Amino acid sequence: MMPDLLSRRAEFLSMQPVKSNGCDKILSATYFDTRIGPMLVIADDHAIYLLEFADRSNLERKVERLKLQTKTTIIQGITNPIKSIIFELESYFVGTLIEFKTPLHLLGTTFQKLAWTELMRIPYGQTTNYATQAEAIEKRGSYRAVANANGANQLVIVIPCHRIINSNGKLGGYNGGIARKKWLIDHEKRNTQ
Repeated sequence: MMPDLLSRRAEFLSMQPVKSNGCDKILSATYFDTRIGPMLVIADDHAIYLLEFADRSNLERKVERLKLQTKTTIIQGITNPIKSIIFELESYFVGTLIEFKTPLHLLGTTFQKLAWTELMRIPYGQTTNYATQAEAIEKRGSYRAVANANGANQLVIVIPCHRIINSNGKLGGYNGGIARKKWLIDHEKRNTQ
């Protein structure tokens, strides 16, 4: 990722107003580097709300939507859940962590949460397809709706939508990019052998 893009995104967060009144809830945001590119994490003192690749094209829009959904102000900062997920991701990337424990705050419809919960049931190092995921949540034939729910996932890697491939065995889409999806799948397979 180009350094100026990361700086611009950090500047975007730093321009966010600090508490406008005593009722506003604050979320903290931090950019950090990983083996497959910089990421943004947003959390409160209890859970993470967003974990995305920093070069995602609509990231600013997702942050704005998050602010509206949660009626919060987002400022640069570090919370315990942020420290926890950064540590867990470092462990994941060196192959010593297969299950994330950092608390998550899921923002979505009942259907989306059902799809995301099923994603978290896919074992580390394995893949499945949209049709199988739809069947697992008892929504047979709703594989397109499942694909859309997966695309709305705001907690990449932790909610492992990268483990879903097309039924023909091809990788399919991934909001973080196909190269990252392939890297994540290969990384997990290497570390289960």
